[in-house]
Amino acid sequence: MTGALYVIGVGPGDPELLTLKAVRLLKEAPCICVPKGREEGSSLALSIVEKAVDLKGKEIIEAHFPMRKTKLQGHAEELDAKWQGTVDVVSKKLLSGVNMVFITIGDPTFYSTFFYLYDKLLELIPLLNIEFVPGISSINASASRAKLCLALADEKIAVLPATYTDGIRETLEKFDTVVLMKVHRVFFLVRELLGDMGLLDKAHYIVRAGMADERIFDDLRTVKEEDLNYFSLIVVKK
Repeated sequence: MTGALYVIGVGPGDPELLTLKAVRLLKEAPCICVPKGREEGSSLALSIVEKAVDLKGKEIIEAHFPMRKTKLQGHAEELDAKWQGTVDVVSKKLLSGVNMVFITIGDPTFYSTFFYLYDKLLELIPLLNIEFVPGISSINASASRAKLCLALADEKIAVLPATYTDGIRETLEKFDTVVLMKVHRVFFLVRELLGDMGLLDKAHYIVRAGMADERIFDDLRTVKEEDLNYFSLIVVKK
């Protein structure tokens, strides 16, 4: 009998934000697949889980998921090969009858690394039982930590990857709340745009929400180069 696969969102960083269901499944599963952004690095998702669940005796499978895409054909093929390698390992384990957990930062349906594997796994095991366990996203965690209401009544909210710079101005004009994800690479361009639009005082910059070194900036003018981080976002609430 093929094992079941549980895709669990572990939240943004605080282990106390893990759901009861997530903790139960993590305790029950004999094998956990852990995504990493760098082959030589450690897994943030695993570090969160380790603070909430005793992992002694569990098999840990590490999967390297580069946190970027490229249009260069050779490199794209290399990245696809890495993902396919993980599919092969995971599918072999599942076909042997082992139940597995795949952990991911935040929520598994929102900018999640798992969906690089989803279709490939179903191609190999069409009847595979995959269950998604939602987690708290960085957006919800950041808004809570900054004491912000994202939307009320008929207010409109938009979420954009900040690297989509061409559409930011138009989005800011049309929506009541705009969340700009992973803003570190274009932070100063975004700050200049917000200043031009008279929205700097409506913007909040949250870094590593829910983690031990979390920082919240209610005045983007005070943010310096050293304050930029991959795990960051800007919330603009008019």
